[in-house]
Amino acid sequence: MIEAVFFDLDGTLLDTARDMAGALNRLLVEQGQPPLDYDLIRSEVSHGARAMIHLGFDVEDEDSDRFQQLRQRFLDIYQDNIANETTLFPHMDTILELLETQRIPWGVVTNKPSWLTLPLLEQLLLAKRAATIICADTAGVSKPNAKPVMDACEAVDVDPARAIYVGDDERDVMQPACPALRCVAVISAVVRMWMTGERIWSWILSKNSGTG
Repeated sequence: MIEAVFFDLDGTLLDTARDMAGALNRLLVEQGQPPLDYDLIRSEVSHGARAMIHLGFDVEDEDSDRFQQLRQRFLDIYQDNIANETTLFPHMDTILELLETQRIPWGVVTNKPSWLTLPLLEQLLLAKRAATIICADTAGVSKPNAKPVMDACEAVDVDPARAIYVGDDERDVMQPACPALRCVAVISAVVRMWMTGERIWSWILSKNSGTG
């Protein structure tokens, strides 16, 4: 029986790639470098700001002043343009509506910091719909540590064995840390694995009916 569904943010619930790519390419131009192809950037979006800097610049040491300065400037640019082109992935609106109709709480568990996550969800009118929003800084640790998802389960008062977590990155597979939790980690984006919102919903229904 599934009583709660939690989603990763970038690359799963929301297609943030164009705004992330725009921020990186603006930073590259500021630094006197040519912009990168969108498809190249898109493939790294789920790995976050550090991956963006590694992709665009030849700076390996993440503790170096240069890396930290570039990362902060990237985040500043992104924050100012956080919802210009970001949308729900196709069919995700259907999933959320179906969950809400059946009164199955859904939430967001992301490594994105809260000072970026909350404004983004608010601009897309999703913040008040989510039963809980857990970020790396609010949980105190990042995925693949299972604590953020465990915190989400606690927030909605659901046993982890009755929840699922949907993500698009290897960090979203947390079974070794929390064997009871079911993680659906997909390649690139949920929609590419499941094809339609109705198919995801059918899978959830099969779990709740005991046929899946």
